[in-house]
Amino acid sequence: MKKKHFLILAVIASIIFISIPIIHILKTKWSESDRKNEIPKGYTNDASQLNLTKIDTLIKVPSSKADIESQLQQILQYAKEKHLKISIAGAQHSMGGHSIYPNGILLNMLPYKHMELDEKTNILTIGSGALWEDAIKYLDKNGKSIAVMQAFSSFSVGGSISVNGHGWQKNLPPISSSVVSFTLMNESGKIINCSREENPELFKLVIGGYGLFGIILDIRLKVVDNTALQYKYVRLNADNYTDYYKKFISENPNVNLVFGRLRISDKRFLEEATINYFEKVNEKPLSLPLQNAKNEEVKRLVFRSTVNSEYGKRLRWDLETGMNKMTKNAVYSRNELLNDHVSLIENKDPNSTDLLQEYFIPERHFNQFIKDMKPVLKNSGMDLLNITIRAVNKDEDSYMNYARENVFGFVLLFNQKKTAEQENAMKLLTNKLVDITLKNEGTFYLPYRLHIGKEKMRKVYPQTESFFELKRKYDPSELFDNKFYQHYK
Repeated sequence: MKKKHFLILAVIASIIFISIPIIHILKTKWSESDRKNEIPKGYTNDASQLNLTKIDTLIKVPSSKADIESQLQQILQYAKEKHLKISIAGAQHSMGGHSIYPNGILLNMLPYKHMELDEKTNILTIGSGALWEDAIKYLDKNGKSIAVMQAFSSFSVGGSISVNGHGWQKNLPPISSSVVSFTLMNESGKIINCSREENPELFKLVIGGYGLFGIILDIRLKVVDNTALQYKYVRLNADNYTDYYKKFISENPNVNLVFGRLRISDKRFLEEATINYFEKVNEKPLSLPLQNAKNEEVKRLVFRSTVNSEYGKRLRWDLETGMNKMTKNAVYSRNELLNDHVSLIENKDPNSTDLLQEYFIPERHFNQFIKDMKPVLKNSGMDLLNITIRAVNKDEDSYMNYARENVFGFVLLFNQKKTAEQENAMKLLTNKLVDITLKNEGTFYLPYRLHIGKEKMRKVYPQTESFFELKRKYDPSELFDNKFYQHYK
């Protein structure tokens, strides 16, 4: 009888144990709204949802090469006659108004997404408005894959080049390293070919140039083979991250993709980490349509359940590390892993927004940066959702380069209420984090909120003055303009 009693109690305890996280995740679902943040006609915004701006005209460019060139030349002439500025937009995932100019003409480049692969040279020619997911699906049919790209595939290729994004490909420089050449329409409507040999100064300026030098049209990118990759991971104390990184990643020639994660719950805050990596295996990769569908909504809800919730943050860490054990040695294709959409972390709360920041730190200061960052983040009052770590090799190509040596990128994601109080708190936090970054000989990434003043920005980017001088050399009437330029020039 006693045995039966204990069995019943054990079953009840198990049900309660399982039901608590399920109820927590369901509460997240129930609290969400289907109400979209609609952008009023005559306005635009970006991924921050904090840059609603009135514009003069929104123009979707044509999809064909012949039409786009003639139309853009007419738009440039019209803008000059009417004394209007031009800003250039793709998926608008930058967060500081980089694709926006008040009362200006906004070019929506997304329709321009043609693709052609040269299988002999492994070079993909692609329209700047194409999303990376478009390129992945196209290349997958040919057994190829993107060489370097950002973590999400829902960004535009032209936009990624304009911010010189980096990816989680093992120990590679930013996207700039995979760009062979591109065509650029300058302020006079002339189309210029830019490469390391032809117009090399413009090549360096446009990559990471935030749309200030002209309109990127056709891009030639290096591509690589689509391969089968096996998942591995290691859990460790954050203090040992660089040592483990050398052992498991740098010294392992089979690693192809890799990212790290820091624990962000109050319990063991920034003390634990994981290194998640994918090794090449001798298998034929499955094509995208044949791969298993991911349960994306469950993943999204687990992520969203961490907002303002210590329990949610602990739950996500435990679920992820638990799943790591279960999925260890699972095999994926490279294209499947690269083809993640930003909707995986979509925020459906109309009263808040998710904001990214990123800091690039040399290996010698890795542990000190975490130590310095810890009390600042704890005392900020801002809701930290995630810290991912990615190694980025030295960038030899872009003028406004953030990786001036091999660095580790700390990618921080916050949830912020759309209030003046939280905006001020975020500005204060950002400046403190940049001060820590300067102390540790690092840099901060420029595509995010414009919370850093001109003077401090120039400390991190001493090439800023010459960059803006060259902007005026190539665009003397400052036809191409945006909020980023207005803030920092």
